[in-house]
Amino acid sequence: MIGGGAPQQNLEKAIMKCLVALAGAMALGLSACSAGSQVSGMPGSPSPTDASAPVSVVASMNVYGDIAKTVGGSAVTVTSIIDNPDRDPHEYQADAQTKLALSKAQVVIENGGGYDDFVDVMLESASSRPTVINVVDLSGRNRNPAGAEFNEHIWYDIATVKRLTTQLATDLSAAAPDQAATIKANAAALNSRLSKLQRQEAAIKAQHAGDPVAITEPVPMYLLQAAGLINKTPDEFSEAIEEDTDAPPAILKQTEDLFDEHQVKLLAYNEQTTGPQTEAVLAASRRNSIPIVPLTETLPGGQTYVSWMQANLDAISAALSQ
Repeated sequence: MIGGGAPQQNLEKAIMKCLVALAGAMALGLSACSAGSQVSGMPGSPSPTDASAPVSVVASMNVYGDIAKTVGGSAVTVTSIIDNPDRDPHEYQADAQTKLALSKAQVVIENGGGYDDFVDVMLESASSRPTVINVVDLSGRNRNPAGAEFNEHIWYDIATVKRLTTQLATDLSAAAPDQAATIKANAAALNSRLSKLQRQEAAIKAQHAGDPVAITEPVPMYLLQAAGLINKTPDEFSEAIEEDTDAPPAILKQTEDLFDEHQVKLLAYNEQTTGPQTEAVLAASRRNSIPIVPLTETLPGGQTYVSWMQANLDAISAALSQ
């Protein structure tokens, strides 16, 4: 009927308004759910905050921490666990702070070779699964050399540090793709400086290949070998000092004779490990005017890896020229 048409039309309009309002509310609810997924960091949906945050890197030693910072720049935050040049790194005991740092790490750099096993132990109990770079594995060196113990002080091998730099460029670029170009440029610049150090090693070798030297510990052996120098120290002595024990008296006498009989050109001395027998060797070196080159296992304060190795090579070259 004509008289009932207007109320019916009004009813239809009211129903349509309700449907439109309901559809809008549903759309808003779906939008809110979608935003919530991004904020919570679900895989494949990183939030802008997550994407712009620095990559968390934990290095077992400040040597590797410095290299990571040089390569990553502002794209990384770096925590170095062993970082005190005044302490013997072999005496380090992991703590709760270390475990917390490792639990938050996206990239972990460990030396390997038995030097920092505490890193693997803590990672096994951590809920996170960071990218782990084992530098000894990266080196490609034989961990079971015939007739000798493996020298785990691999950071004195500049060729291996170049491999680490390249690996960091790959892993950090994957973690921070928006800064990949800068990271790769930083790595290329660092490798160029490392190549310069290798040229200095070659220059020392050209002048002093075969020169005999002595050590208190195997710490600098990769550097000395690259420079063509020959270690004359009895293995029993340097291994005993590294293991914080005493060498037999006859072995100590053989080591002192290297200086008393002027059989060596220099003493490479790890100043982070001292004791009566190392003091005896130092005394033998001094009384015979054999140059002493002090070295450390950890990166000294205020230096970069490159400046540190540059200073070591300069000191070795100067000592051999005396």
